This record gives sequence, structure tokens and C-alpha cells, in this order.
Amino acid sequence: MHILIIEDEPRAANQLQSILKLCSFEYQLVDIIDTVEDAVQWFQEHKTPDLVFMDIQLADGLSFEIFQKIDVAAPIIFTTAFDQYAIQAFKVNSVDYLLKPIQKDELNKALDKFLKSNKSATVDPAILKQLLSSMQIANKREGILVKEGSGFVQIKISDLLYMYSEESITFGVTSGKRYIIDETMDQLFNSLDHDQFFRINRGQIIAKNSIQKIDSYFNHRVKLSISNPKDQEFIVSRQKTSDFKEWLNR
Repeated sequence: MHILIIEDEPRAANQLQSILKLCSFEYQLVDIIDTVEDAVQWFQEHKTPDLVFMDIQLADGLSFEIFQKIDVAAPIIFTTAFDQYAIQAFKVNSVDYLLKPIQKDELNKALDKFLKSNKSATVDPAILKQLLSSMQIANKREGILVKEGSGFVQIKISDLLYMYSEESITFGVTSGKRYIIDETMDQLFNSLDHDQFFRINRGQIIAKNSIQKIDSYFNHRVKLSISNPKDQEFIVSRQKTSDFKEWLNR
């Protein structure tokens, strides 16, 4: 059984492999890919694997973009940090998903479903459209709960200048304060308005109105000057530079 893992977080990819072994699932890992761009190229150059584990949020965008650029005939099991209401569109036919953090029992169920299926679990465009519609509804979020002292307060999404992850803790920064956000970067970004917020790299999300200056940086990247930087350096990853420039022109 040849499997491909498309996942931009090394820890998550390693965890998935560890749980697969606990499930007594015999497989050969053919590759681990972390971007949409590399995934498209891989499918063009390699034989279709027997099964693909695919994260929804990758280093350079949503994995759904892969299906817009190339036909993928392999069965897919999606892995995601989305809330369950946003991914009901996947729970049909032989397409399946796993919520992070992945649990052994849930992985076993997904594998059993895959092994019993006699047809390829290709992604139905109607399902993809339904999911994207659910995501657009989620992106209308206006407030966010953050930690303050021993309790919580709600702040406006529009007040956030940027968010970043440090030692597995997510922080949100406004013009006057830094807050701890009890969400992963994936969960947070997937709930934001993507016309106003951009994930410039794996660990940083910036608001469009926080950008003060854009400079060229080596290796075809760009460096940003952001309001209230708090010792942070903001460099758009090479994979995302083109999309970032397009985002600025919206």
C-alpha cells in the first residue's frame, strides 16, 4: 500500500505515521509534501498512490487549489483543524476526513472505510463547492475570545494587526496589547476574512491594514514593516510571495 502525505507541519506528519503504525496498517510512504505547488508537480511526475492523507491548510494555500489545477484520481482522507460544522460536506460516499488532533479510533474507522470501498474516492466538485461555501460563512467572524489575566475577553477581529505562533502558543497583537489566543494558527486563519488577512508563512498572519512598507528580500521573498512589531520580523515565504502580491491588489 503506497501512501502520500500532504501536510505542512512536520510534527503532524510524524504523528500521523506513528498512529498508522498503531493501527497495524501496512504501508509504504512515498513522499511528504507541504505545499500546493509541490503537490501539483508531484502528481504530474509520479504514479498515483493508493491513498493520500491531505491537510486542508498548506504552506502556500488551501489544498483544494490542487484539484483546481490537476485531476487527482487517488482516494483522499483529509486531515483538518476545521470545526466539524464546516466540513460536513466531506462525510459522503468514500471521501472521509479526520479532525486534528488525530485519534487512533477515528483513523481506524477511516482506514476501514477506505479498505472496504471498491471505487476511487475522488473529490466531487459539488462537495468542494459546498465546503467552500461553509468556509465563506465562517469567514464572517467579527470577534475573537482571548485570554486576559485569569479570564477571557472578546476583542474585535478588525482590531488585530497580526497574529503569530511561538512555542506552540498563538498570540494576537493590537495597536496597544498582545493577547493569547486559544486556537492553533490553522484554526485561526481558517476563520478569518481572507480578503483582510494573509498567512505570510507558517507562523505569522498579518492584516492588510497593518502593512506600512514592503521591501524586496533575498531568494525572491519580500520583507514587511508592520505596525507595532514587538520584535517580530515579517518575511513572506518564497512559496507565498506571488499570492501575497495578488492579495494586495484585490
